[in-house]
Amino acid sequence: MQDKSPRPDAEPVEPAAGQGQVEVVPPPGREPGPAGAPGPGHHPDPITDLEQRRLEAGVSDQFPFGLLGRPLGRFHPFSIGFTGALGVIVALLLLEALQSAKHVLLLILVSLFLAVGLNPAVERLVRVGLSRGKSVGVVFLAVLLLFTAFGSALVPPIVAEISHFAEQVPVYIAQLQENRKIAEWDAKYKLLEKAQEKLSESDFQKNVADWALSVGKGTLSAIFNTFTVLILTLYFLAGLPQIKMFFYRFTPRSRRARVALLGDEILDQIGNYVGGAFTVAAISGISAYIFLSITGVPYAAALALIVSLTGLIPMVGATIGGVLVTIVGFLTGVPEGIACAVFFVLYQQVENYFISPRIMERSVDVQPAVTIVAALIGGALMGVIGALLAIPTAAAISLIIREVVLPRQDAR
Repeated sequence: MQDKSPRPDAEPVEPAAGQGQVEVVPPPGREPGPAGAPGPGHHPDPITDLEQRRLEAGVSDQFPFGLLGRPLGRFHPFSIGFTGALGVIVALLLLEALQSAKHVLLLILVSLFLAVGLNPAVERLVRVGLSRGKSVGVVFLAVLLLFTAFGSALVPPIVAEISHFAEQVPVYIAQLQENRKIAEWDAKYKLLEKAQEKLSESDFQKNVADWALSVGKGTLSAIFNTFTVLILTLYFLAGLPQIKMFFYRFTPRSRRARVALLGDEILDQIGNYVGGAFTVAAISGISAYIFLSITGVPYAAALALIVSLTGLIPMVGATIGGVLVTIVGFLTGVPEGIACAVFFVLYQQVENYFISPRIMERSVDVQPAVTIVAALIGGALMGVIGALLAIPTAAAISLIIREVVLPRQDAR
């Protein structure tokens, strides 16, 4: 059976013909009060939700935007100024963070540069038939042997010379006392007495101790940085293909192939430059070792390694190495010094006009003026490492300009 009782919110129904009036039951809360007054839940002029929110926000004729005022838009001066101030603060914090991490970032950059430079040797071994892991191991072992040879050839002579100097200090002092001119100066100005007083001062001893401590810290820091660069180079060299693909995927798919070609070309040029630079440095070191062995200059192997190391520095490296070896030659004897000066002057001419052009002609395609400017800027920004990285960086920028920028300008 259907429930025919009237609903609480039923509207009045007109009676049918022949029927009486139907009593309308008001909905709950709308019952009439005494004497026909509206019930407690009756609102003759109900307030809408919008009006209620306007009242809560304090919107009125006097405050058309509420008690809080006009809402701030995106282009409000306060919004623009506040956003700009936040941007400046974030930029300063990032700059400070980069300054704090400058040393670590420099080690990472050098390691990545060495990995890219050693990659052509790994690729050659892979083409021979070795797997990439074995090729990386062979190349890295060769690098370790090179560093070991450099340390074994350079460190023992330095230690021996320091020990010899410490043993000969009393002899040197006695020779100074026996010298007639020194004796006259000592009698007149009390030089030896003042020197002994200076040596006995606590401040002098403290300064010597601080200098020795700083030298020890510098040596340990250099050793730690060397091992860090070697480990990072090994990791970068092993994962270089994955690293390249990771960065290539940041480009759109439609341009990824083109970007990959340019990227591989840039990395090949950097690798060829590093390989060419090491080849030129090795030739200079071998030539210096042969010459120093013939002339009888002591520590020929250590001096040859110094010549090779300084030869990696663009433009001025060979000159620095030649000057250092020439000074050692003059300390050995005047004829040896003159012979060293003549040899390095002649060798630099041969290297600049015959050896280096033939080896570096396929490595980087950069104009000589651009090379000089890039090396100067890199040296001013990051020292010797900046000068080393400047030339391949200039080659990469030149390749991008030649392959991307200029064709777009020609197409317009």
